[in-house]
Amino acid sequence: DEINIDLLAGKFDLRKHFPNSKNVEKFDSLNMPTSFDTSPQFQDETLIELPKFHEFVKTWMEENAITWRTSHRKNVGSIVRGHLLPEFGALNITSIKREHILGFRAGLGAITDKNGERKLSNARINKIISILRAVINEAAARFDFATPFINLKQLKNNPTDIHPFSLDEVFKILKFVRSDYHSYYTTRFFTGMRTGEIDGLKWKYIDFEKRLILIRETIVEGKQEEDTKTTFSVRDIQMNQLVFEALLKQYHATSELSEYVFCNMNGHALSHRNVTKRIWHPLLKRLKLTPRKPYQSRHTAATLWLAAGEAPEWIAKQLGHANTQMLFTVYSRFVPNLTRQDGSAIESLISKHQEK
Repeated sequence: DEINIDLLAGKFDLRKHFPNSKNVEKFDSLNMPTSFDTSPQFQDETLIELPKFHEFVKTWMEENAITWRTSHRKNVGSIVRGHLLPEFGALNITSIKREHILGFRAGLGAITDKNGERKLSNARINKIISILRAVINEAAARFDFATPFINLKQLKNNPTDIHPFSLDEVFKILKFVRSDYHSYYTTRFFTGMRTGEIDGLKWKYIDFEKRLILIRETIVEGKQEEDTKTTFSVRDIQMNQLVFEALLKQYHATSELSEYVFCNMNGHALSHRNVTKRIWHPLLKRLKLTPRKPYQSRHTAATLWLAAGEAPEWIAKQLGHANTQMLFTVYSRFVPNLTRQDGSAIESLISKHQEK
């Protein structure tokens, strides 16, 4: 207790507490003092007991959980348990070096499935490394050491190509889809809503008078989220006539059964995996259309808007993008074909002028 009091007071004296210690003689022979100012501002780094990675990552997750959406919290936990703890858990947080991180990343890229194919994409590896980066950078700031992530760049990530439907294919799908899902897919194809947004859509966010769909919540893994994917995802989507009529029809079918616009027989939100397996893929197979994920309906809406000549700023706003950059990055190869922005417009203008 006396030692602790002196330590807290910043006036610990080795000779006072251990007059017969051999270390006193060692200090004397080295001409070193036997008393030290141990107040926090003068503590040597070697006296601070730094945590193991598994200890600090737990603290880091607890501190940040309040800022994360449920789905992100689940994803971070999965990455930490499945990848980071087995590799770094027992290590002191300051002993994780650049070469260790690079070796770990290379190992992730070497993981293969039973067919010998790479199991983790560059995008997934970047996500795993980004969590590790956040943990170590926070520790570096907190314990004042140089982060090993300086100038460590992400793996090149080639975006997955998109495969939107043509307008003919859209109407073919709507013609043959089960009648109880006609309104659902009409809304998907002509609003560009994400799966979680349309599956979690509630009647209180439908404004028939102003013909608006208010995106305020989303649903992920069957659990309602109180917020959307990003800040810009909070938006008001304009209904065209097809969507307006589809939602009116849906209102008469489910408004008294559930708070959800699209629901099952029990009034619960749709399970996207169940719908995809039982409705979506069988329909595409029956219509002999190229198999693709339901998310392509969002890409379809974007390309159809481009084809119609809608303003890029308006399209970006409908999709919940911060600006038009992503719009032209993702759909750039569709712009010339769909909007005739390929040089033919100026040729046509010149020809018409010469004909006068």
